[in-house]
Amino acid sequence: MVICDTHCDTLYMRALQPGQTPCVTMENMKKGGVSLQTCTLFAGTQGVSGQPYAKAMAEYAAFERLEREEGWQRVDSPLEAKEGEVRILLSVEGGEIFEGSAARVHEFYERGVRMAALTWNNENEIASPAKGGSRDGIKSQGWMLLREMAALRMAADTSHLNEAGFWDLIDRHSQPPMASHSCAAALCPHFRNLTDEQIRAMAQRGGWIGVNFYPRFLREDGRASVRDIANHIDHMCQLGAQAHVGFGSDFDGIEYTPVDCQSPAQIPAILEELRRRGYDEQTLAGIAGENFLAYYRRLGW
Repeated sequence: MVICDTHCDTLYMRALQPGQTPCVTMENMKKGGVSLQTCTLFAGTQGVSGQPYAKAMAEYAAFERLEREEGWQRVDSPLEAKEGEVRILLSVEGGEIFEGSAARVHEFYERGVRMAALTWNNENEIASPAKGGSRDGIKSQGWMLLREMAALRMAADTSHLNEAGFWDLIDRHSQPPMASHSCAAALCPHFRNLTDEQIRAMAQRGGWIGVNFYPRFLREDGRASVRDIANHIDHMCQLGAQAHVGFGSDFDGIEYTPVDCQSPAQIPAILEELRRRGYDEQTLAGIAGENFLAYYRRLGW
């Protein structure tokens, strides 16, 4: 079974938080049978004023060290994922990394980036974040960058994006968007989570959603377990997103984890919980990773 996880902040931790110990390691990915781990290049918490490009370059250098010293291997296409092998896909979190430049989009594509979260929690040249309550949609500069991304088949990631921007992508973008690490607002009403209407629209548009493992996005009391991750996946399946949902852990970017899912090594426990609920093997294979690969096929890979 191919297992894909579409978001972790391990490179930021490695490059800019050296005192912390990452949970996304080659050992843990192998234990969990992870075939494709998406590692993001994070813009940092300060937005356009915080040297996002320089931070991304420091994170990319950390990845190159992992390639040299620990055998991490990058793929150029998500479709290179194979059962029994661990491969890394790169993404961007915080479109300010592109500095409003089409040339930067192409630069990061050449470095292996295949998806980009348009915002983190700060406004930038592209759009506004879910945090803050802005009702503004995608900006003109953002549409220019999105056209460049679409030409390269680079996925537009709505995680952290505000609702106006989300609906702009659903209604106007040439490619179906995705949400690399987001949960269901009906189960936990956090501004970072997707409403039922958004979940249905993502499925109908041919997009994809990776359920986030952050306990505060899974339960209002923040006391989450594997059962809660399964609850969010199940909820999305019940809304028609059975072929459009999977894992977006946010490991190494969240303050703490579910008590029984603390690293990639424990991801199979989520599949076992869903199996216990009656999910068949074909559906489980989709949730594990095939749904994500199918999404990229829809982008033209």
